[in-house]
Amino acid sequence: MKTSYKVALGGVIGALSLVLMLLTSLIPFGTFAFPAFAGMLLICVVIELGYSWAFIVYTVVSALSLLFLTDKEAALYYVVFLGFYPIIKGLIEKLRKRTPQYIIKYFVFNVCMVLAFYLSIYIFLIPKESFNLFGVYLPWVFLLIGNAVFIVYDYCISKVVTVYLLKIHKLLGNKTKL
Repeated sequence: MKTSYKVALGGVIGALSLVLMLLTSLIPFGTFAFPAFAGMLLICVVIELGYSWAFIVYTVVSALSLLFLTDKEAALYYVVFLGFYPIIKGLIEKLRKRTPQYIIKYFVFNVCMVLAFYLSIYIFLIPKESFNLFGVYLPWVFLLIGNAVFIVYDYCISKVVTVYLLKIHKLLGNKTKL
């Protein structure tokens, strides 16, 4: 595969990811959805070009999102988890047994979410007191709900990979880089 094809495909996927990220500024309820969809676009880069190219595209989209997005929370969630998880998911799933896969996946998710919380407090200067509602410390509630949503997100990524391999990848006539 020629380098120009790799750069072009990476550029197109990166541009589409950035457009999705920019939509978070226009549609406020897309703070989590659009970064998740932008991260899922990296699946085709992993399949067509490999992990190294996917990490390059992820890095570029992350940097541009942090620079240009007005919704810094969406950029933070893309950078900290939603952008790179679709890439590392394939690496994690190379383990033969499912139990270690799930343990690693949940460990990565929880570490990333806690990191995002602390970055939002210390970088974006959101006061910790604003996370209390009627005596309930909301980050723990959000983390619990997030773990449930993560199950669905992980499943959806698996289905997107399956559909991509069965429908689109065959049309392109490429051999899998996985």
